[in-house]
Amino acid sequence: MTLTELLPAIQQLSPKEKMKLIRILAEELDTKEDISPLEPYKTYHLPTPYDNFGVGELLMQTMESADKSD
Repeated sequence: MTLTELLPAIQQLSPKEKMKLIRILAEELDTKEDISPLEPYKTYHLPTPYDNFGVGELLMQTMESADKSD
């Protein structure tokens, strides 16, 4: 059964039943191994715009050139 087939039935559930379904699915995922590519207690570098001066200006230029090309 596909998600497209399930969605109409799920949308008809009451809010209480939807929460129960969420809990059931979350518990099932929690018991499965390797659901995430991240390793516990490992530090990952996440690039952010902080301390990247000029990125905003570059983004604006890119957006403006994209608008002109449309």
